[in-house]
Amino acid sequence: MEERSFEGVGRAVSVVGLGCWQLGGEWGEVSDAQADAVLDAACDAGITFLDTADVYGRGRSERRIARFLARRGLRDGAVRPVIATKVGRFQEPGWPWNLQAATVRRHVEASLRRLGTDVLDLVQLHCVPPERLADGSLFDVLRELRDAGRIRAFGASVETVREAELCLRDPDCASLQVIYNLLRQRPAEAFFDRARERGVAIIVRLPLASGLLAGRWHRSTTFGPADHRTYNRDGAAFHVGETFSGVPFDTGLALVDELRAIAPAGTDLAAFAQRFVIDHAAVTTVITGATRPDQVRRNAAVAALPPLSRAMHARLARWERDRVRPHVRGHGDAPR
Repeated sequence: MEERSFEGVGRAVSVVGLGCWQLGGEWGEVSDAQADAVLDAACDAGITFLDTADVYGRGRSERRIARFLARRGLRDGAVRPVIATKVGRFQEPGWPWNLQAATVRRHVEASLRRLGTDVLDLVQLHCVPPERLADGSLFDVLRELRDAGRIRAFGASVETVREAELCLRDPDCASLQVIYNLLRQRPAEAFFDRARERGVAIIVRLPLASGLLAGRWHRSTTFGPADHRTYNRDGAAFHVGETFSGVPFDTGLALVDELRAIAPAGTDLAAFAQRFVIDHAAVTTVITGATRPDQVRRNAAVAALPPLSRAMHARLARWERDRVRPHVRGHGDAPR
């Protein structure tokens, strides 16, 4: 597995990581045995970066990761994967109280307990409002926790280009977690090179646009009631740009058909989409989610595929700009 430097945590991490949102149950029910199998497959495939959040299943995802680390003897030492978590969206006390300094500290301490560790590798602000990113006070809280030895580094998970640019103002921001995929290419244009020059890690989420870019769905596809692809399809529960990367589902299916005509014949669309992401040198790791071990293994195998050609990247950039961008919903990513 290829590894790339993550300066803020002082280690290199696998270019393909594992997103652990699904381990909280928000993609449909995932049993303990299923969660264990997914985490085991990730470890066995050489994945050394796990991304979670306190809000995923009200801490369920964090607890499952802690149990996995203990079972595999990976709590300490150089072989332990880097664990990134997030704070700011936990169910209690809720908005806007989650963004008070005392609450942030309390939530970080709760994540420490659930993950069974004395220090968190990376804590990210979890899609907080841009005005709070702009005033810098939440970064100051995380800076205090870093200086006290409770966290090694801090960053932010953001929803828009504007929010990423606000985070880059802070000199100690170690990472940006962003939506970047074949349907959302503006982040690369806007700030990837700047982040790389500053040593800010880029963590890419939703490389498959909530599964849309795997190319296996059709208009009659449905999801369970507890799945965000049902209840947030139109942004009813949280930011509209998260589910399906902000593209309406039926529109996305039509765009995927266009992608099939662009990709080389016989190409696995999910692998093609993920290879596109990790081809960018500024990308540190891509945190594709998975609910089955075979999905984990297929995702990990993308790291060994040859890069797409420059001509293909140029064609995909034109396609996204002309065919996709007018349909993307969500503030801050509109063409300028």
